[in-house]
Amino acid sequence: MLFPDTATTIASFKPALEKVLRPIEEARGLPAGCYTDDAWLRFESQALFARQWSAACFATDLPVDGSAFPVVLAGMPLVAVRDRDATIRVFHNFCRHRGMRLVTGSQQGVGGLRCPYHSWSYKLNGDLAQTPKFGGEDTNTHPCFNKKDFGLIEVASTVWCGIVFVDVSGQAGAFADRVAQLDKRWHQIVENEVYYPRGDSSFELAVESNWKLAVENYCESYHLPWVHPGLSSYSTLADHYHLRDEGGAFAGQGTVRYAPMLDETGLRFPSLEGLDAFWDEGAEYAALFPNVLLGAHRDSFFAIILLPDGASRTVERVHLGYFDEAVTAEKYANIRTRAAAMWKEIFQEDVFAVQGMQQGRQSPAFDGGVFSPVMDNPTHDFHQWTATIALRNVATAEAA
Repeated sequence: MLFPDTATTIASFKPALEKVLRPIEEARGLPAGCYTDDAWLRFESQALFARQWSAACFATDLPVDGSAFPVVLAGMPLVAVRDRDATIRVFHNFCRHRGMRLVTGSQQGVGGLRCPYHSWSYKLNGDLAQTPKFGGEDTNTHPCFNKKDFGLIEVASTVWCGIVFVDVSGQAGAFADRVAQLDKRWHQIVENEVYYPRGDSSFELAVESNWKLAVENYCESYHLPWVHPGLSSYSTLADHYHLRDEGGAFAGQGTVRYAPMLDETGLRFPSLEGLDAFWDEGAEYAALFPNVLLGAHRDSFFAIILLPDGASRTVERVHLGYFDEAVTAEKYANIRTRAAAMWKEIFQEDVFAVQGMQQGRQSPAFDGGVFSPVMDNPTHDFHQWTATIALRNVATAEAA
């Protein structure tokens, strides 16, 4: 169930949300409040993030056994850990005593997690280990208290393409079902291990816009000639096509021509073998709803995790990956750096667009906008995914 104020807000959006579900030539986009309203943001935390498989962090954030990495996912404090047998787990990031946040920064080589408030400590499997002075100055126990009942609360999690996904509610269904169609489409790509070099192949962007605008912009190629002149010099608008999933799990774009020149000597990243001919020059880019943007190429892969920070700010965590561990060697350092610079420039070019759209949604006259029936289909798919979940929650609240 939604919180009462959230349910009231979502219900007030019902007429506008129903317009989103119309055929694209008649549809309107999500109303401005979906990008600016605090109650809507709480709805997203509950329904779009907690009840869906959402991207939390990268496996490389946990580089060694005994690592811990905190993340705030749509307002929910979580901590990912890699325990001593290399298993990755995710827990709610608070102590079971008084709710103190346990982990505030990345840690490595630790044997457990200790609360900084009263020094309760937990094993990396979540078990409560120690409760100092719980029974008084000279004793750590009390007959009324069973430590086995107060371990950390674990969140369902899985790792796919080096990305740690979580189902906070435990109600999202099997992750394999969620990615089934993308797995099928990209099976020659995603069946391989992705190596994400640390340092020179990752960066973050802080964007003053709602996270959904980053998804919408990523889904469509319509903006390329005006926003990405460098990219358009070798991959034109005419080279692009839509990616759409009947199940509503993802949307995006592809291109039949992806051939950036990263090194004048002809050095290139090692390509996967046995790929279909399409991947010789083609590439595809999919937004896996709600919050991860993916890029697949014959020789590389990237993922962008979108972390909302309030209604009008998003942190974009970008990791570039490769299919051969040899790419992490010094031989490839120059083109790794140039690849990162190229993608950073492209993604930074999008910043003005999504920030401008966020600013436009401050106007009381904005009515959700319209869609090109030819160019905006993937973006409309994302709007429909969002509106469908919202209206389903409205119906549940009305029936209660």
